[in-house]
Amino acid sequence: MNGPDRGLSRRAFVRSAVAIGGASALAACLQREETEDVPQAALAPEELPDRQHAWNEFLATDDGGNVRPPEHHLLLGLEYVGDGPADATAERERLEAAFRTLEQAYKRGNEGLAFTMAYGPAYFNRFDADLSGVDLPEPTSLTPHDDPELDEYDALLHLASDYGHVTLSAEEALKGELDELNGLEVDGTFDGIFEVNDRRTGFIGRGLPADNQSGVRGIPDGDPVPDDAPMFMGFKSGFRQNQASEDRVTIDEGPFAGGTTIHLSKIQLHLHQWYNQDSRGQRVAKMFSPNHNAEDLVEGAGHNLGDSSRVTEVGGDPAATAREGTVGHAQKAARARENGEPIILRRDFDSTDDDTAATHFLSLQRSIDNFVKTREAMTGTDLDAPVFNSGILQYISVTNRANYLVPPRELRSLPAPNPSAE
Repeated sequence: MNGPDRGLSRRAFVRSAVAIGGASALAACLQREETEDVPQAALAPEELPDRQHAWNEFLATDDGGNVRPPEHHLLLGLEYVGDGPADATAERERLEAAFRTLEQAYKRGNEGLAFTMAYGPAYFNRFDADLSGVDLPEPTSLTPHDDPELDEYDALLHLASDYGHVTLSAEEALKGELDELNGLEVDGTFDGIFEVNDRRTGFIGRGLPADNQSGVRGIPDGDPVPDDAPMFMGFKSGFRQNQASEDRVTIDEGPFAGGTTIHLSKIQLHLHQWYNQDSRGQRVAKMFSPNHNAEDLVEGAGHNLGDSSRVTEVGGDPAATAREGTVGHAQKAARARENGEPIILRRDFDSTDDDTAATHFLSLQRSIDNFVKTREAMTGTDLDAPVFNSGILQYISVTNRANYLVPPRELRSLPAPNPSAE
């Protein structure tokens, strides 16, 4: 296909196919995407990083030096159905073979596949022994405004690629529905080990939200999402200097050293007032800070800002601006730093699952407590600002929460709660 309209049409089609899933969606996706140039692995398995979450060095970057996340994302909430993790040597070997198949079938990164396998409290509660070296609490409601469903899946698999058919193919291979994956024989599946109990999909990237906004609940009529926006709220996020490094979010001691934790929230978006009543200046002030609006710092979606939102540079004192009337979302969240550095690494993306505008907020951090601190700072109940002028609180509601442990690669297949004791 040639031309921007045709390109956007293809992207919307692929997004829809990923959301539907299954063999027929995969077949349709393969017909619309270029499949010949998806590379197999460039590195042998032993050459890959020990950290599952070490994606950044393999991902593309934008003109500002920010990591450009893969466009298509698939989250699988998994239930363990095996005979029991306490005696799971054969299952571990089969599961590890499945992950090795994914790693060898696709180059790690945007043009191939990036993935992580994580485990929730429900999985570790199956064991008699306690989880060692990591505090992995059950999810809870964290704000007075939300009453989310608290997910209890045993595991979470996150698959991401610039190609929709890659995420779908990986899913089908893991389910035992494919004999070959990108020219490589499939070795190992989830069959008899995990069942998929929940399936969530999404996307991120310049133009994708605009291309997928029509007829979606939570977004007003008239296609208000700007063409250059990578997310539904119309602004860029994930600036390099506003993200924790992968080193900062890595567990640095204990049997799970080299791993990390995930907090996953599903956030429903309510953008009718955001686009129909709030002015452009109000949106900039609420997303970044009032000073960003007053100084006209944000052009379009904010790609001009480079590798930093500049909120710590120009945002001003959140308490003072709150007393004056408005405090920005980024302005509040920036308070959750240690030694001037962010403490969470965001890998969130938008979604139109069930034809409803949402964000899957996926963050990595050394401990779940780091996410809680960040969320409390972002909520800002300590600030003297009404909800409707406190960042983006009135435009979002959290419907689901979950916590997971991402083990290092060598322990990603049915880990014991204390691997060093085995």
